[in-house]
Amino acid sequence: MANDFALTYAAPKDTSRTLLATGACLALLLLIFVGLDAFSPPPLVSQFGGVQEASKGDMLRQICYLGVGALVALAALQRHGFSALRAIPLPMALLLAWCIASALWAPEPNVVIRRAGLEVVIVVSLLLSVDTLGPQKTFLWWRWLMALVLLVNFVSIPLVPVARHLAGETDPALVGNWRGLYGHKNIAGAICAITAILFLFTRTGWKNIVGIAIAAAAVFFLVMTRSKTSMGFLPVALLAGLAYRIGWRDGLSRAILCVAALLLVTGLISLVLLDAGTIAHMLEDPREFTGRAAIWAAELRYIADHPLLGSGFGTFTDTGGLSPLHDYVGSSWVEAVSHGHNGYLQILVTIGGIGFLLTVLATIVWPLRRFWTLDLDDDAFKPMLFALFTFLVLHNFMESDFLEGDAVCWAALLLVIAALGRPPVRRLRA
Repeated sequence: MANDFALTYAAPKDTSRTLLATGACLALLLLIFVGLDAFSPPPLVSQFGGVQEASKGDMLRQICYLGVGALVALAALQRHGFSALRAIPLPMALLLAWCIASALWAPEPNVVIRRAGLEVVIVVSLLLSVDTLGPQKTFLWWRWLMALVLLVNFVSIPLVPVARHLAGETDPALVGNWRGLYGHKNIAGAICAITAILFLFTRTGWKNIVGIAIAAAAVFFLVMTRSKTSMGFLPVALLAGLAYRIGWRDGLSRAILCVAALLLVTGLISLVLLDAGTIAHMLEDPREFTGRAAIWAAELRYIADHPLLGSGFGTFTDTGGLSPLHDYVGSSWVEAVSHGHNGYLQILVTIGGIGFLLTVLATIVWPLRRFWTLDLDDDAFKPMLFALFTFLVLHNFMESDFLEGDAVCWAALLLVIAALGRPPVRRLRA
């Protein structure tokens, strides 16, 4: 049985359709994972870890995504007709509809409509693109794009001054950290972790010597970014992918692994409960978790007052005095925070408890249902998807990725969801 997930493919019946689907997919991946502002001067960073970003309504950005989205839609219609819409899972469609509907009660409905509209374009484009081109081929292109990005990042360190965080930033702790072509070291760190996962699970054993070398380089760059979140969650994700590969070959192995995981989670919860006082004290100190504790405390107060509907999609950042947390903090620092440093809390703030349930269904429950099926192909593809899924779900506990437009971690999670949407194509023997 084949031991890798990207070998050869049957010749397409219509080359022009394949070229359109491939070109549209590559353009979309480049827009997301390279962007329009590579090596731009580092943005100002607040003392609470937020980045003052450009407005999410940037006209050039919108035009680019609309144009690429049109190409993706055309390729999907050529390949599948209107049945291409089946690539959008029902929970995801309901979630997007709820994000748009939140304009009805948001203080700035125009902001919600503009940002939710762009969110719909990006989500639908990614889902359709993977369904049209195929999961294996999409991930093949994505993997080598990440290798190219990693190479550019390394080359940029001695040649491009802004490839590191420079002196003069508001947060002196960032100075010297590597960020490559990205706007912040945490984004670069997440990209490195994703690259390592993509290449470590390319093939099994020493046949993956190239993948292991690229993954090692990605880990080295990750260490130089000093991104604690990605460094902490990457080993957990790799272990999760390995456990999935070992345990999902038959029903008995799966049951044993699930019981072991349940016992582990129960033990961790018990430890948290036993040390609840210390944890509560840490959360009450605004200086803990590089300022995240202050943001989380304000978010929790807002959620307690607005448990169901939230403030409206996309209203958390770049809204100044209209920020939902503006009246829940004692100073104006919230106006400089770019995200809530916790995807789950930020979703509760912006689209409320109903939106939170839809988000969990679309991004966690639906994929887990797909992962539950035994992996009878005995290759590295689904374990790689599970490792990515684990990393991205955990990443949201310290950063805000869910529904964040073209944020790299949100796009990566959408690629995983799209790849789970249909069974992988059978590979030919080498």
